[in-house]
Amino acid sequence: MAMMRLRREDPRLVGSFRLHRRLGAGGMGVVYLGSDRRGQRVALKVIRPDLAEDQEFRSRFAREVSAARRIRGGCTARLVAADLEADRPWFATQYVPGPSLHDKVAEEGPLSAAEVASIGAALSEGLVAVHEAGVVHRDLKPSNILLSPKGPRIIDFGIAWATGASTLTHVGTAVGSPGFLAPEQVRGAAVTPATDVFSLGATLAYAAMADSPFGHGSSEVMLYRVVHEEPQLYDVHDALAPLVRACLAKDPEERPSTLQLSMRLKEIAAREAQGLHDSRPPAQRSASDPDRPTGRMDGPYAEQQTRRAGDGAESAARPQGQRSAPSRPAAPRTGGSRPQPARSTTRSGKRPQGTNGAQRRPGTRSGARTTSTGRRPANPRLLRQRLVVFVVVTLLVALGIAAAQGCQGPARGLGDDGRTPEQTRSQAQRAQP
Repeated sequence: MAMMRLRREDPRLVGSFRLHRRLGAGGMGVVYLGSDRRGQRVALKVIRPDLAEDQEFRSRFAREVSAARRIRGGCTARLVAADLEADRPWFATQYVPGPSLHDKVAEEGPLSAAEVASIGAALSEGLVAVHEAGVVHRDLKPSNILLSPKGPRIIDFGIAWATGASTLTHVGTAVGSPGFLAPEQVRGAAVTPATDVFSLGATLAYAAMADSPFGHGSSEVMLYRVVHEEPQLYDVHDALAPLVRACLAKDPEERPSTLQLSMRLKEIAAREAQGLHDSRPPAQRSASDPDRPTGRMDGPYAEQQTRRAGDGAESAARPQGQRSAPSRPAAPRTGGSRPQPARSTTRSGKRPQGTNGAQRRPGTRSGARTTSTGRRPANPRLLRQRLVVFVVVTLLVALGIAAAQGCQGPARGLGDDGRTPEQTRSQAQRAQP
């Protein structure tokens, strides 16, 4: 929550509380950050000096204090102290750290479906406690909802009123914020818990769209749209749109109760939060897929994985080199695509595979890929090396043979005619008479 320095005209001490910063200002007065002697921080609201003498504003201020005292539970800031008889009436509630819903959406943009549903479920449960105390807030809007670390809190019960009271302070004048008022408030009819349900629906639509469901314009234009036109929920998440539209029904009888709203929003919040862990498109997730991860699971799906559209390959959702094996062989794909080879498993349930999931063969490196026939694909570099070795070896053998043949002359002990001396002498002796 944004804080501002105290101005010269601001008090420094109110009751037993020392004031430190300004938290904001509204139609009734200024809200300060203060602390007591024990160091407990409070949000202290003081009526403006020019309104302190106005009995109508004093009455509204007294209603806010009375409403805060009656409400039990963690949905609102706890009342700490008040003084309605002081020259400038004031009251202090427990300080709620955190931005308003309006500021959060203005800074960060529309919230996710899970965030909107979670905030809405907590606010609905809080409104149950408010209505059980016999109080209707009548001005529920994004700026009156603080997002504390412990959950959203509803503040500013300045115009809160008992169930069944009218909304009109003067004839034809509605109290509240245009765009978040219910149609019955604009008409001047009696307010009921359904009045806050309408305002909550408009608030949730704002959180989902970062815009009012009734657009923008003057107060008269906005009030006319609330009564006569349907809300524009063009950018509300599909999971939330039907429920938000039901909250914004013109007839209070057609709106869900705060209890029904709380239960339904809790279901949506749980489902949407679970869906964040499975980013595959809906068309890729079917009941026939034995390996589809849904939400948080133990075992091989401790880290969720996704599948790429088209080839069924495991995605890089988990760290590279840590992909788990399916529990059974993948079935062949249809539609003209080539069949996927079956993957064997061992008794321990783990496939003898490398980091990329390919089947290992004896004598091969871990992670070597194989083709659909079980053979490794040809490696061009390895083929070139083998070819060079073959050519070199062949040349060496040929050169060796040629050298051996060149070194051989006439056989030792033979004459020019290729005969041994003994054969020559024997032939000469036979030739003599």
